[in-house]
Amino acid sequence: MKRSSTLFLRAAVIIIGIPVLALCIFLLPQIANVAIEEAKRGAMLAYVVFGILIIMYGSAIPFYFALYQALRLLGYIDKNEAFSQISVRALKKIRNCAITISGLYVLALPLVYIIAEWDDAPGLIVIGMVIIGASMVIAVFAAVLQRLLQEAINIKSENDLTV
Repeated sequence: MKRSSTLFLRAAVIIIGIPVLALCIFLLPQIANVAIEEAKRGAMLAYVVFGILIIMYGSAIPFYFALYQALRLLGYIDKNEAFSQISVRALKKIRNCAITISGLYVLALPLVYIIAEWDDAPGLIVIGMVIIGASMVIAVFAAVLQRLLQEAINIKSENDLTV
């Protein structure tokens, strides 16, 4: 298969990763600096912000690992190795990364609730729930694709054995 057939998807994966990278490099350190200044003044809420920042930075690791696996999966498609066990493993890793991200944000939700109560902003909780929901949708979708791909591989191997 031509490499250009997956070029759009590769570009989409890269474009998805750029805003998260910008968030981790530019916005989160600014939030951390403000939280440090508030912690020096004795604000206990700053420690809640630190917890959320740690979870956000921690979730960037499985996010980028999943994007890397998506790029690898597109490479397998380009090499006509889409129906192979390595593709199944890549989908399994993407599923596990999405579950990990959901789990991290489930842990962050009580901290978000504390900030939402203090700032009287219930929309923050909705944002946390959207992240959890989106990650779970990706996990379920990857699991379904993984299972379908495994079944296709099994059928293909049975057909190869039939003379």
